[in-house]
Amino acid sequence: MPSSSPRAALSPENLGLLEAVARLGSMAAAARELGMVPSALTYRVRQIEDALDVLLFDRSARRAVLTPAGAELLRSGEYLLHELDAVAQRVKRVATGWEPQITIAADAIIARATLFELCEAFYAEGAPTRLKLRAETLSGTVEALQSGQADIALGVPGDLALSDVQSAHLGNVAFVYAVAPHHALAAATHSLCDEELREHRAVAVADSTQRGRGVTHNLLPGQDVLTVPTMQHKLEAQLRGLGGGFLPQALAQPFINAGRLVVKTVQRPNRSLRVAYAWRAPRAAGDTGRALRWWLDRLQSAKTRHALLHQHHQL
Repeated sequence: MPSSSPRAALSPENLGLLEAVARLGSMAAAARELGMVPSALTYRVRQIEDALDVLLFDRSARRAVLTPAGAELLRSGEYLLHELDAVAQRVKRVATGWEPQITIAADAIIARATLFELCEAFYAEGAPTRLKLRAETLSGTVEALQSGQADIALGVPGDLALSDVQSAHLGNVAFVYAVAPHHALAAATHSLCDEELREHRAVAVADSTQRGRGVTHNLLPGQDVLTVPTMQHKLEAQLRGLGGGFLPQALAQPFINAGRLVVKTVQRPNRSLRVAYAWRAPRAAGDTGRALRWWLDRLQSAKTRHALLHQHHQL
């Protein structure tokens, strides 16, 4: 047995050998069970000890008793053996068409609660595919897909047209301009013009693109801006009266109903976004992995698409 390194000593075969000695309490009994000559087994144990530079068994007693180091090795070794079994099963299942990992880029307008419900349903399938979620905003959502950092993008512009990307309609998102009840604009009874909005701080979600400056919506020249990383941050900032701005109506509605946000009319067209979901086109027909196909199948449901845009449950 090569035993020049600790890693070589920690083979599944050697761990099984040590477990037999500890369980049966003697080298001789373990040798009989393993079909080995006792002297050969004793030699193997000493090689393992030499490689690890520890004593695994207390030989002063009549029985082979584990030292604290030996007991720890077997505890950790059991974990390693389970991990090896899990890897073998995982590789076998991946070979059946499941991707090792799938990454989903979710735009700031996507309802996190619904996204996690879909994750729960996916895990219930027992698939070996790991999930990775990316929080993106505006052009960063498309960029994650184009750059290969995501396999599916939720909440991209509805007019997306890229040669290597396929997309489908997700839904329409209506926005309302809202402020906290104690905000200076809350008491206004008329439709607000741009000049009035410019005098007050806006809250905006930062574009998550890594290229250039990204895009912005509904910001006026010269207006003070509080930039936040996510839509949840934007909601909280506006609830605290730190600024005003447009929020997805479905996200804001519970707080409007509770009197914690006040909707104001503005002198500009009602803002509504047509959004889509997109995925990287397979190189050839039939190349779509089973995990990607599972998500695309779920997204064909009108109920699921609606929930991703409108069911913003609060924890």
